[in-house]
Amino acid sequence: MRAVVIEGFGEPKDVLTVAERPTPEPAAGEVLIELILAPIHNHDLAIIRGVYGYRPPLPAIPGTEAVGRIVALGPEVTGLAVGQRVNVSGIAAAWAEFFVVRAAQVVPLPDSISDETAAQLLAMPLSALMLLEDLQLQSGDWIAVNAANGAVGRQLNVLARHRGVRVLNLVRGPASVQALTALGFEPVFDTESDGWLDRATAATEGAPIVRAVDQVGGRAANDLLSLLAPKGELISFGALSGQPLSIDPGPMIFKEAVVKGFWVSKRTAETGRDEMRRLIGELVDLAARGILTLDVEATYPLTSVVDAAAASESRGRSAKIVLSPR
Repeated sequence: MRAVVIEGFGEPKDVLTVAERPTPEPAAGEVLIELILAPIHNHDLAIIRGVYGYRPPLPAIPGTEAVGRIVALGPEVTGLAVGQRVNVSGIAAAWAEFFVVRAAQVVPLPDSISDETAAQLLAMPLSALMLLEDLQLQSGDWIAVNAANGAVGRQLNVLARHRGVRVLNLVRGPASVQALTALGFEPVFDTESDGWLDRATAATEGAPIVRAVDQVGGRAANDLLSLLAPKGELISFGALSGQPLSIDPGPMIFKEAVVKGFWVSKRTAETGRDEMRRLIGELVDLAARGILTLDVEATYPLTSVVDAAAASESRGRSAKIVLSPR
């Protein structure tokens, strides 16, 4: 089978290759899945660069989420069938024509969910849903999020609005403003435009912004702190800028703000089976009803993974880049 392989960590353009590998066979409690689509997430690229929370042993096949079809069952697998279309997330080696996962990891999907949505249904939406629940918000509360045109930002908008929570969106560039406005995700502000902070402050008409989600790092976190109400919480969710948080101590002290991190891998590990089933069930239900739809900007074959990775990090992208077997 064909698979994307890295022999070392580094920039995707330098380390991503495509190679022939033996098709794996499912062991007891495992299933073999044929790839349909696999998204390129930011954390996939961080793993490839060797800067994520863990490093896989090398050589490694990247890819942590996919939609595929079960083609073989290992011994002791029950409740699943060959031919079922499933999502798998939190895995390794999804960027290949075939891969094996534990049967307990697969989520069967109804036909009403498109392949494009199915491919990215768990990793980012589950992160957004867990984050939203941990924020402990009430209907009518305001939150602010930067990098709002990304996957988590868009999904946070859908899930928060479904619960009556209001979202103030921060993006870079007029194209991102237009993209979110077209989806009805307002208010939205371009942080590269003059006077945006004053306009964003006025947008809630005096209602406090009680939580702020930073996905960028650097001084962008301080912008969110400026918007945050006294005793509010600033959550560090990502570092797209590659820069450490840069926060002025005055506002943090005088607002008595709380700054903390959120890592979905740790949150998932601490979540019980029943709770996880409830969260995943909510996402599948929202997707099946068309409330949660996840678009794809472009599809690349595995053999064009270098181009796909570059496209995934291009500015102004409005949806996921995904890989297909051919």
